[in-house]
Amino acid sequence: MFGRYRLACAIMLAMCVPVFAADHPGVTATEIKVGGVFPFSGPASSIGLVGRGVLAYVQSINDRGGINGRKINYIAYDDAYSPPKAVEHVRKLVESDEIAFMFGQLGTPGNTAVAKYLMGKGVPAVAIVSGSSKFTNVSDYPLTTTSLVSFDTEGKIYAKYLSKVLPNAKYAILYQNDDLGKDYVNAFKALFKNDFDKKVATAAYEISDPTIDSQVVNLRSSGAEALLVAGTPKFAAQAIRKTSEIGWKATVILNYPSSSVGATLKPAGLDISTGVIVGTMTMDPTDSQWDGNAGMKAFRAFVDKYMPGIDIADSNYLFGYTQGMILEQVIKQCGNDLSRENILRQAKNLKDVVIPTVLPGIKINTSERSNMDFTQMRLQRWTGTHWDQFSEVLDASSE
Repeated sequence: MFGRYRLACAIMLAMCVPVFAADHPGVTATEIKVGGVFPFSGPASSIGLVGRGVLAYVQSINDRGGINGRKINYIAYDDAYSPPKAVEHVRKLVESDEIAFMFGQLGTPGNTAVAKYLMGKGVPAVAIVSGSSKFTNVSDYPLTTTSLVSFDTEGKIYAKYLSKVLPNAKYAILYQNDDLGKDYVNAFKALFKNDFDKKVATAAYEISDPTIDSQVVNLRSSGAEALLVAGTPKFAAQAIRKTSEIGWKATVILNYPSSSVGATLKPAGLDISTGVIVGTMTMDPTDSQWDGNAGMKAFRAFVDKYMPGIDIADSNYLFGYTQGMILEQVIKQCGNDLSRENILRQAKNLKDVVIPTVLPGIKINTSERSNMDFTQMRLQRWTGTHWDQFSEVLDASSE
C-alpha cells in the first residue's frame, strides 16, 4: 500500500513539473534558445555588426544572471547576405538547434526567403531588421515584428521634407535593386503621384556591383538638386565621394541603414560628408551632446567591458545594443510562460517602451494591429564633426 502511495505521489509530482522541451521548444528551467542570422561576411558585412552588438548584450544579460533564472543561448549564423544561406541556417536553427524563436534576423532578402518556412513551423520572427513595408502587413506576416522604421514611412518623410525645402526642384534616387531600395521609390511615387516621372529621376544598382559611379553621373545629368541614397553603407559612401568628385552640389540624404558615421561617413570622408542628412531613431555615440546622458554613459561602459577596441563611431554596434534591450524586454514580459504564443503576444504588447540610447521623444508601442517597434524618426544633418538634429519627431502622418 505504501509503495503504491509513493508511486502515485511520484506520478503526480511528475505531472506538476513543466515538461519544457515538449511544451515549449528551446526552453528549459535554466535556458532559452534564440536564433539569429546576420551578414557577418559578404557585401553587407558592415551592417552585420548589428549582430555583434546583440551577441555582446546577451552576454551582459547572462552575466547578470539571465532573466527569471534563465540564461539566453543566442545562436547566430552568418548568411553573407545570401537568401539561400539564410534558409539553410534558419532550418538548422529550428530543426537542429531547436530554438524557441527567431530574433533580430537582419536583411530584407534573407527575411523574405525564410518567412514562409517560419510561418509553417509556427516560429515567431521577432524584431527583424528590415524596413520592407510588406513585413508590416500583420495579416500576411502574423508571426513577425519589425525593428526598423518601415522604408515606406522613411521614404515619405524624406519626400515631404524635400517638397518643403526644394518645392520646385527635381530629385534623384539611387536605390538598391531589391525590396529595400524599391520601397523608397514607391514612397516617392505615393506622394508625387502623376508628377513622379517629371519630379524624380531614379537609378538602380545591384548589391554585387563593384561601384555606383556611373549611376551617380547619370543622375547628375538629370538636373536633380537632391539625391536620396537608398541602400547599404558601402554604396552610400561611394555615392558621397562621387558627388564630391564631380562637383555635384546636391542635397544628399541617406537612408537609415546607411546612416552610420563609422560605416558610411568615415569611408566617404567626414569633411566631404558635411551637409548629409539622415533620418534616425538612435543617438550617435561619438556626439558630445550625449556625454552627460545616462543611457549613453551606460552604453560606453558596456563597450569598454564587452566590445573593447571596436569603432564606437559605427552605430551598427549601438543598434545591436538597442536590439538586445528589446529582446530583454520581451522575455521579461513573458514571465514564466515562454510558449511561442506568449512570446509573440508580448512582442506585440510593448507599451511606451523607452530605450536609453534612442533619441528623446521616440517610444516603442506595438499591438496586434501594429507590429513595428519603431514608427518615428528625427532628421539630422552632419556638420563635419557631429550630427545636428533639426526636426521634431516625425512619422508617416507628419506634414
